[in-house]
Parts: sequence; structure tokens; C-alpha cells
Amino acid sequence: MPSASAPLPAIGLFDSGVGGLSVLREVMHQLPAHPLIYLADQANVPYGQRSLTEIRHLAEGITRFLLAQGADLIVIACNTASAAALHWLRQRYPETPFVGMEPAVKPAAERTRTGHIGVIATAATFQGELFASLLDRFARQVRVHIQVCPELVPLVEAGELNSPRARRAVQEYLAPLLSAGVDELVLGCTHYPFLRPLIEEVVGQDVEVIDPAPAVARQAARVAAQQARPLDGLLAPGELRFFTTGDADRFQRAIQTLLGLRAGVGRASWRAGQLVATDQAVCHPLGDMPA
Repeated sequence: MPSASAPLPAIGLFDSGVGGLSVLREVMHQLPAHPLIYLADQANVPYGQRSLTEIRHLAEGITRFLLAQGADLIVIACNTASAAALHWLRQRYPETPFVGMEPAVKPAAERTRTGHIGVIATAATFQGELFASLLDRFARQVRVHIQVCPELVPLVEAGELNSPRARRAVQEYLAPLLSAGVDELVLGCTHYPFLRPLIEEVVGQDVEVIDPAPAVARQAARVAAQQARPLDGLLAPGELRFFTTGDADRFQRAIQTLLGLRAGVGRASWRAGQLVATDQAVCHPLGDMPA
């Protein structure tokens, strides 16, 4: 356990795009003094339509990038990447702590009154061993209804959180689950919490919507508290950096829309399978960041 005066571990987070900002938001709330680095791989969004092998290669390149930027532990703020690459990354980087995402099947199974729970996610999330393990461990006594929602990630990336197109897509995807009688709905993609107001409006008051981001932030806090390795001195306490492999200006606007923060964004580019910073991120002391 680090002492009270020891440097706090830097936490790296990544997602295919803006979805992981829903996890970053919770980590910022629970661990405001920790240095944070966020990478959005928007050059390759969405991950849900890619093969497991391709996602693993992307996740490994991002892991190397975040470690080079000074991260001491890594949060895979993406359900798809967690399903495809969490166990694989832990084997490849045994000295690096990883915190992954998993659909919140356990609390949904514990709380359901009808015995029917719904999970919305990408196809890759449902294909991974992680989801099968969740069903085996926690959902033997309930019916789990799954729904792939390919349109939702692009809608969130485009900032369409309550547009007519977003409403139609949410209604279409959730209709089979509501017909099946689900009373618990698990958000199995980190993009989906930004659609939560719309989702809750569509499902009504009789269906509880579960976002796993707060639980992931609590796990990151537990892992960070166990880290005793000193920092490399690359980040200061409370510092926040953003990177994207896509359009930095567009990502900057998304950060302001989704988090209410004005932040500079650095650029990173894929070169022969390696991720390198082409424009360094502005280092923001979180407590002083403009709203």
C-alpha cells in the first residue's frame, strides 16, 4: 500500500471512441487526485464490427502507448475490447494491472422480479468468453435476452443523443426486450450511458437501467490503492490528458458536450501497428479545468 505522501498511480483509460468517457466521468468523481490519460481510438471506431484478433492487436498497441505516456494501471473502458482482449492483455503484460468492463448481469439477476433481464451490447461483446462466463456464474436462474445494437455507437459518436434517428433506433432495439417482459436492462457498452435518458424514457419506470461505470471506477480505486510502484514522473497529481486517433477538434467538442469540460486534445496515429503521439495533449490540472 502506498503511503499518504506517495505519488498516486496514473490511470490510463481507452475506448474505441467517446463511450469510455462515461467511465472516465466516474473515475474523475471517485479518484480526483489521480493523474488520468484517456485515449479514444476513433480511427477504428466502432470495435463491435471488428474481429476478436483485430481488437486484440488494437488493444495491445493502445496499452503500449498508455504505458509510454506514464500509465501505471489501465482501465479498458470498452465492453467490446474487454471481452476480446482483457485476459489476453493480462497474459501479455503480467506486471501491468488491468481493469475491464463486463455487463452487469449479476446485479440484474439479483434484482429482477420477472425473471427476465435484458442486455444490450455489440456483437463482439456477446461472442467473447467473458459474457459466457457471466451467464454461467450469475444467470442460471433467470432468462437473459440479448440485443445487438449496431446503430447506437455511431449515434453517440455523432452526438445524436436525443435525435429522431436515435429515438427510432432505441425503440426498435428495445421493443423485443420489452415484449419479453424484462424488468432489468443492462447497458453492455460504455457508449450507451450517454443515451440513458432516452433509454429510460422508452422503457418506462418499471424497468431498471443498470450502468456498470460506477462499479468499474470502484474497482479501479481498489487496484490503484494496491499499487506501490513509483511513478515515472511524467504526470502530476490530478492531471488529465486526452488523446484521439481521429479528429481532435471533433473529440474536443464531444468532451465538452458529454462531460461539460473544455479540454485540449492530443493526436495519436497508427504507424505499422504502433501507436505514436503526433501532437502532445495539453496537461490539465483537473481541479482547474474550465467547465
